[in-house]
Amino acid sequence: MPPRAPAADQRFILDHVVGFAEIAATPRFAEATPDTVTAILTEAARLSDDIVAPVNRDGDKHPARLENGIVRASPGFDRAYRAIADGGWIGASASPDHGGMGLPHTLATCVNEMLSSACLSLQLKPLLTQGQIEALEHHASDTLKALCLPKLISGEWSGTMNLTEPQAGSDVGALKTRAEPLGDGTYAVTGQKIFITWGDSDLVSNVCHLVLARLPDGAPGTRGISLFLVPKFLPDAAGNPGIANSLKVVSLEHKLGIHGSPTCVMQFDGATGWLVGPPHKGMAAMFTMMNNARLGVGAQGVGVAEAALQQAAAFAVDRVQGPTAAEPGIIGHADVRRMLAEARAQVFAARAIALACAKAIDMATATGEASWQARAALLTPIAKAFGTDTGIEVADMGVQVHGGMGYIEETGAAQYLRDARITAIYEGTNGIQAMDLVGRKLADGGEAAFRLIGEVEADAKAARTTLPKLAIEVWQAAETLREATEALLAMSPNDRFAGAVPYLRAFALVLGADAHLKAAGADPARTPLAAVMIHRLLPMHAALLDRALTGAADLYAVPLPDLLG
Repeated sequence: MPPRAPAADQRFILDHVVGFAEIAATPRFAEATPDTVTAILTEAARLSDDIVAPVNRDGDKHPARLENGIVRASPGFDRAYRAIADGGWIGASASPDHGGMGLPHTLATCVNEMLSSACLSLQLKPLLTQGQIEALEHHASDTLKALCLPKLISGEWSGTMNLTEPQAGSDVGALKTRAEPLGDGTYAVTGQKIFITWGDSDLVSNVCHLVLARLPDGAPGTRGISLFLVPKFLPDAAGNPGIANSLKVVSLEHKLGIHGSPTCVMQFDGATGWLVGPPHKGMAAMFTMMNNARLGVGAQGVGVAEAALQQAAAFAVDRVQGPTAAEPGIIGHADVRRMLAEARAQVFAARAIALACAKAIDMATATGEASWQARAALLTPIAKAFGTDTGIEVADMGVQVHGGMGYIEETGAAQYLRDARITAIYEGTNGIQAMDLVGRKLADGGEAAFRLIGEVEADAKAARTTLPKLAIEVWQAAETLREATEALLAMSPNDRFAGAVPYLRAFALVLGADAHLKAAGADPARTPLAAVMIHRLLPMHAALLDRALTGAADLYAVPLPDLLG
């Protein structure tokens, strides 16, 4: 059963949980009226349900393939991609100066989640293009913007991100790709990049690669890296694809999931490129794209979770195994009911966190206020890690609900689990996200974190009259998180890193409980689901925070031979 886009749930969160009206009240996003929001969500849902979702299984069963140096997309992807591009969805949040809609990133995040739920393999293509658009808007020269942005926004061209090399994964500073100035404003880029998502395809007329490389005078490590735009075809005088550049797809990876998304090994042999941003400042420019993509990947996790949950719930209604006192299907069994209820509560929480992060990005853009910038920075690793963990966990739950049939490929339940697994790895592993949270994002002495925790406590105090039991549990959890954050700040960096993953998870559970509390306050019908979140999932925060404060000594006390077995 293809998933149905959760437009109603997204709209409820926008209106009653994250406060989208505050975005629309800014001059920058004044056109994002309630009618506009309704139109965007309605049309995006139609696109996802009717056009994109039907190609998902074909992408899994008939992977992208490399033929004579050209990557051929899975069946049906051409029509679905063209519908995404022609609808203007690739440039939803891009500047109108180059053909974008100029919508808030919050709405674009809603759309990206829907498309991820419909077909993650295909959604990756516009997601990476969106990230490149933002990087170019912030860092490229006016000439490069005029050349590339209109075609990227229209979907005629697509974009990629080229960081990883065989010896340089998370340690980007170890890259060997080099760029030699040619004296005419262009550079010759040489090197090999791996894990390049949608590094080529027959869906577009040109592919623009953002490539990290080192200039001859570049210092070792990340401080000496520059960023270059290297197109597959060099634009001619009219800006149209001309002669082929000196680059190629060497091979496609054989992967656990997202089979419809070609993951390429790219070879650049003196390929012509243009510098993006100042020399040796490539990481700053690339991080603009990466931060956009990290939130996008968090929304991907939520999207896959939504699809897997819908399929599992529908199966549980229809599948009859033993008598129950409630519904005839296995959904009447208490344990199945538990799995589905906890999954639904977790999906709502992850969606709310992602949209709260997107709102912070929009408010920072609209106001320029440092507090909103800090909020966006703080929430990005939480949204990415919790969203993708949710995708994996709920997809795994979906297989379990299906029982033996979940292990059979024909049901489609296994595809969600296989597809979701990569989301916790790419765009910075979830361990790196957690280390970023306890490292860079607490480097302000915890100011941004304490401000957010204070808002959760204020929400809980405000709800004590109407939802007393739920409110006190949320307030106590927030206070425990505050105390743990204070203790974490006093620890050494490596001790923090040892507890980073459980700390991030605990933070997410508190934020998710706050979202559910606000939802129940706005609509009493949502109280039972809020109770599942607060009574069943939130209590895990205490054990997680205990683990977060354990330090690293016990980990290094385990002898290496014991780890190796």
